[in-house]
Amino acid sequence: MKADLSPRARLAVYGLACVLAIPFVFPTWWMVTSSFKPVQEIFTFPPALLPRRLDLDAYRQVFALQPFALQYWNSLYIAAVVTLGTMAVASLGGYAFARIRFPGQNLVFMIVLLALLVPGEVTIVPLFRFFLRLGLVNTHWPLILVPILGAPCVLATFIMRQFFITLPPELEEAGRIDGLGRFGLFWRIALPLSRPALGAVAIFTFLHSWNLYLEPIVYLSSPGKFTLPQALTQYVDAYGGPMWNVQLAAVTLTALPVLVVFVIAQRQFIEGLAHGGLKG
Repeated sequence: MKADLSPRARLAVYGLACVLAIPFVFPTWWMVTSSFKPVQEIFTFPPALLPRRLDLDAYRQVFALQPFALQYWNSLYIAAVVTLGTMAVASLGGYAFARIRFPGQNLVFMIVLLALLVPGEVTIVPLFRFFLRLGLVNTHWPLILVPILGAPCVLATFIMRQFFITLPPELEEAGRIDGLGRFGLFWRIALPLSRPALGAVAIFTFLHSWNLYLEPIVYLSSPGKFTLPQALTQYVDAYGGPMWNVQLAAVTLTALPVLVVFVIAQRQFIEGLAHGGLKG
């Protein structure tokens, strides 16, 4: 039962929260405002909270120096496909481990969880040779298949399993009385109730795919197929130095989908994490 706070106490809590948020908000504020500044103004001390005038030249150069719109689309559609694929595989796998009893169930689940202990750098070379033999190097297929069938999906499966375990068995018993089979119980009862867990899986997976850096460097060589983390490293001057205002403008554009996804799914994200830790 929540205790009612007085107006003064509530104001004090909000004020303290705002003060504590400054170290987290200021770097983002500096990034966005500096993307509208010329290079000379970015490093002035003390730093200016607002640009003296809005300079949109950095945003123009973002799209002029390389095919940033195409690279943006590459990251967007890859992250979307990986997220949907991971949600599908993880929800099916999590439901199977939570509800279907078979010999060695816990052992198999522990073996699956061991994939989380294997660093991606360990498997990158054999995976590269595997995709090279299939002729899929310099395509987006490795960036789609590896996350859906790899460690990110294992974590998602664990979250979904923990959620399905918390569902009352009586719900499925009522479905069996209505004539539903195993897949019907999953599709009509368990999956619609798992929106909080799916929201958490969606955010985790989207962020992981969106921020992939090592894998695109290994698998992709054509600028038109680059994803955003790889593209951000290409904004350098003739001497190899960073073009700060252009990089900050590109990073600002890159951060927008992440903010949108989190704002849309933040409630399900928090509820999914809460449900995921209730029962082992």
